[in-house]
Amino acid sequence: MTTTQEAQDFAAYVASLPRVLAGAAALFRDARGRVLLVEPNYRQGWALPGGTIESDDGESPREGARRETAEEIGLDRELGRLLAVDWVRGEGRPPLVAYLYDGGVLGEDDLAAIRLQEEELLSWKLVPREELAGHLPGALGRRVLAALDVLADGTGTAELEDGHRAL
Repeated sequence: MTTTQEAQDFAAYVASLPRVLAGAAALFRDARGRVLLVEPNYRQGWALPGGTIESDDGESPREGARRETAEEIGLDRELGRLLAVDWVRGEGRPPLVAYLYDGGVLGEDDLAAIRLQEEELLSWKLVPREELAGHLPGALGRRVLAALDVLADGTGTAELEDGHRAL
């Protein structure tokens, strides 16, 4: 039986552990291979549908990616395989572990069904691979390109650090 002191000691131990942020997103494409990007209203630039994993509530990365996708673009879809995991360092914040899942290819009906979460998003668009770096600079852009490579060559999940292949 656990004593109150043991429970307090364990809670203090857990509170002393390093912190890591966790996010998850889905990579959706259209029939021409263009990538679906969303424009957040809370920061500059473009992103993929996705967001923070509610890990304190027991949410897994896959569940977080699906929930965020449903909330942000109104598409509640079973996600495919894990394409990339990225360890992203940051200044003024703990590191981020970013999970990127295959959202699949969206048909015309899927694209017409997109409904943006107005509290967070301004717009969406489809972007060809050769233009992604201009929309997604830094680690996110490299992560998306690595995920597209994994899809094209049929290899396993890409292990990344700041968007660069770890191996």
